[in-house]
Amino acid sequence: MKSAVVVFPGSNRERDMVAAIEKITGHRPATVWHGDHDLPKVDLIVVPGGFSYGDYLRSGAIAAREPIMAAIAREAERGVTVLGVCNGFQILCEAGLLPGVLMRNAGLKFICKEVELRVETTDSRFTRGYAKGQVIRSPVAHGDGNYRTDDETLKRLQDEDRIAFRYVDNPNGSVDDIAGILSGKRNILGMMPHPENLIEPLNGGTDGRPLFEAALSAVA
Repeated sequence: MKSAVVVFPGSNRERDMVAAIEKITGHRPATVWHGDHDLPKVDLIVVPGGFSYGDYLRSGAIAAREPIMAAIAREAERGVTVLGVCNGFQILCEAGLLPGVLMRNAGLKFICKEVELRVETTDSRFTRGYAKGQVIRSPVAHGDGNYRTDDETLKRLQDEDRIAFRYVDNPNGSVDDIAGILSGKRNILGMMPHPENLIEPLNGGTDGRPLFEAALSAVA
């Protein structure tokens, strides 16, 4: 199983993501620069958190127009697994790979704390390691995590069982308490919380580990 972590100017969680994947698989992911036009042949692509381009314009808006995004779109179209966390979720939405947009938190303050998430579906390569309705812990660290979309798209996400996670106690004002969503083909997951920071007891818990184990075993 081969994986790649994409790095943009301002990314700051790529090392956490690389460490998490390496600890679970024993294999170090490739790191890919935002200006590259192609990806190595991989089974999992991760767009990590951070503040690409300082969150100018809108969070993820500049990064979404970088050359590597066309390559990610091509790989996603043919079914490769793609995970976007925090700024990665913002970038995937701005690139049109996921619907909606991440706006300024409703309280207009940066949020950095641990939250609880409810697993809303197990019908995905990311969430099948959990039980439907299971409540898990995960850290968040964002100023623009308020997920918004139009009513028609929201209904489609609900009807197609594409809401992966909801906040138990919504910290940022996201519509319908959404913390993470799936693409139509269910091979792309975007989420604001950071599961890579809870994958071993020394991190304070292992609630994020089943997500990676499920996603990685799906392509092993």
